[in-house]
Amino acid sequence: MRKFVVIAIVVLVAGGAWYFVSRDDAAAAEQGGQGGPGGAQGGPGAAGGRGGRGNANQAGGGGFGGPGGGFGGPGGGGGGPRVPMTVELGTLKRGKLAAYLTVVGNLIGEQTVDIAPRTGGRLLDVNVKLGDRVRRGQVLAKVEDREIVEQVRQAEASQEVSKATIRQREADLNVARVNFDRSKNLFERQLLAKQALDDAESRYLAALAQVDLSKAQLTQNDARLQELRINLQNTQVSSPVDGFVGKRTVDPGAMVNTNTAILSVVDISRLRLVANVVEKDLRMVSAGDTAEVEVDAYPGEKFKGKIARVSPVLDPATRTAAMEVEIPNGDSRLKPGMYARIALTVEERDSALVLPKTAIVDYQSQRGVWVPNADDRATFVPLKLGIENSELIEVAGGLDEGAKFVNIGATAVRNNDQLLYAGQAAGGGQSGPGGGGFTKGGRGGRGNFPADGARKFQGGQGQRPGGDGPTPRKRPQ
Repeated sequence: MRKFVVIAIVVLVAGGAWYFVSRDDAAAAEQGGQGGPGGAQGGPGAAGGRGGRGNANQAGGGGFGGPGGGFGGPGGGGGGPRVPMTVELGTLKRGKLAAYLTVVGNLIGEQTVDIAPRTGGRLLDVNVKLGDRVRRGQVLAKVEDREIVEQVRQAEASQEVSKATIRQREADLNVARVNFDRSKNLFERQLLAKQALDDAESRYLAALAQVDLSKAQLTQNDARLQELRINLQNTQVSSPVDGFVGKRTVDPGAMVNTNTAILSVVDISRLRLVANVVEKDLRMVSAGDTAEVEVDAYPGEKFKGKIARVSPVLDPATRTAAMEVEIPNGDSRLKPGMYARIALTVEERDSALVLPKTAIVDYQSQRGVWVPNADDRATFVPLKLGIENSELIEVAGGLDEGAKFVNIGATAVRNNDQLLYAGQAAGGGQSGPGGGGFTKGGRGGRGNFPADGARKFQGGQGQRPGGDGPTPRKRPQ
């Protein structure tokens, strides 16, 4: 029995609460529905808002807010219209514009030579150290040469012997020639037999052949001597280029041969960067184009260079072509191996219509800018764009010189947004003659009371964007 009593009490309490809530809602509707010029209907999304205070029979008494009030959204459910956007305008001007193609890579020397001796042996001395500047023809190292020196002396001695032999053979030739002439004279006078004349002639020819043989031997010995002298000279390791010692791999005392690189010399008077250019960018580069080089070692500083060579063929595997950029380096500040970023000037305009790239937006698959109309609302204008760099872009069509466009804040703007400009005070949205409209459950602004005693409600701004409004109370008549 006690259980049924408790249930009955709960039912009675719930019914009473429902009754009072329904009565208050009906009274609020009656009070707000007969407003004066403020209008019985609130602004967009005003359903559920509370009207301004005042007598419903008096002029301007507020029911729901009039048109244009507050920030109530359409349909009275979710959020309202977008708030005005604060932006900064820019002016389309003419200026100088250059388009760049950026490539990266490692710098290499104009010439890099690994130096090895041209003869084998024990390394006696190395005259330079890492980083030393060297000149072409300068002796950098020395290989042991005692054995070759002795061979040279032996060849020189053989050469002297060959010369002495030639002198002897020439003397024998002179004797044979005199005997042959005498024999021929006697034979003509019929005082000498024919056989004796033939013997004299044979001895003469043999002496002549001996002289020729001795001269050939001298030439052979001379060639051998020259070879040994070259080998002796090869024991001195010289630099083939001007530059710096970039590497030293062996020390004195080591055994070396013609395949042992003992030093590396690099010419850095001019540096090169070999980069690969993709197929779509190849048309924009050509030999002679200028370039600006930046390296991490000198932040903010730019070095001048130019394209020296472009490969006429593409690699079928990568669809790229090799390109060489040369950078003068007379002060030797740049070093081979530095990571460099090179901006190539591919196109230039002396007087182009330019605007910042930050102003460009994508809208409905088109690129363009937001332009304020006569009501300071954002209107999208598609543009025909030309060359560009990291900061500016060329306008080839769509706007005229001097046109205004949204510069800073363009990415946050939407079509038909109300625009506020930097430095301009942002005013709140005002309602009409009635109370301010709200999202569901919002509260309207309070009316002010002029001196004539008529209660006119000036539209204010909602106090909060959501939530159920307080239950309106009846004013005493």
